[in-house]
Amino acid sequence: MVWGSDHMALTIEQIGPCFAGEVRGLDLTKPLTPGDAAAIHDGMDEFAVLVCRGPKLDNAQHLAFTLALGPIEQAIGTSLRAVEDNRLSTDFADVSNLDKEDKPFERQDRRRLFAIGNRLWHSDSSFKTTPAKYSLLHAHSIPRKGGNTEFADMRAAYDALDADMKQQVEGLICEHSQIYSRGKIGFTDLTDEERARFAPVRQVLVRSHPVTGRKSLYLSSHAGSVLGQPGPEGNIFLQDLIEHATQRQFVYAHEWQVGDLVIWDNRQTMHRARPFHFAEPRDMRRTTLAGDGPTVPISPP
Repeated sequence: MVWGSDHMALTIEQIGPCFAGEVRGLDLTKPLTPGDAAAIHDGMDEFAVLVCRGPKLDNAQHLAFTLALGPIEQAIGTSLRAVEDNRLSTDFADVSNLDKEDKPFERQDRRRLFAIGNRLWHSDSSFKTTPAKYSLLHAHSIPRKGGNTEFADMRAAYDALDADMKQQVEGLICEHSQIYSRGKIGFTDLTDEERARFAPVRQVLVRSHPVTGRKSLYLSSHAGSVLGQPGPEGNIFLQDLIEHATQRQFVYAHEWQVGDLVIWDNRQTMHRARPFHFAEPRDMRRTTLAGDGPTVPISPP
């Protein structure tokens, strides 16, 4: 697929089994033109995950690229890093395994153990009232082995449901919280302040894309209950859906290279990080495009 841009032909070639494309003909070090930004949005609507290979960007270049696509979501209060321990500004979600001295976290560091929850299938910021639109993750350093990121196409997963299951999931609402996702890996070491900060929010289980109209399952490890269903029943229902949605025919596995910028649409995909040796640096920096609004109307107080 080829789009005309303001200075060269931008092309996107599908690389995943049913989604995911690689962008070519785009210089990430230069400002993103309006034509290229429109092409990226069109490509995201079709492929849901875009891979841009290029040189390593500095934070200003990464942020400028993101802002050319839309307003960003600030990374505040979503991890266990204290403000004084941040390596990056709040324009970035620091999804590295590094402390503020750029040293890998010790194996028992609770910040590292909390971040292991990213190895579960999830959608970024589904635990926020207004969940995220795009995530843009850039690789500054990668481990010698492991540390890939896998993506699952929630549109194809929805399409593959039988008619009875499509009827069952329609209209359902789930509660999302990082308390739920971390509980699934046995991490319960949260303070009262953290539990209050991670209070559950409500999200629909089926989303329709605002441009294409295509339906997708809105699943995440952060989802911990289905409203109207007993707890165990709702949890196993969600687990069955996640198993269905992450079958290999729906999954693209990205093998990182330094300089890669991968963009994904959290409304249409899930993703997960894969294991790597804890003592090896994995410096990954994410900007996040803000969502358009809540998926469930907020009731007046």
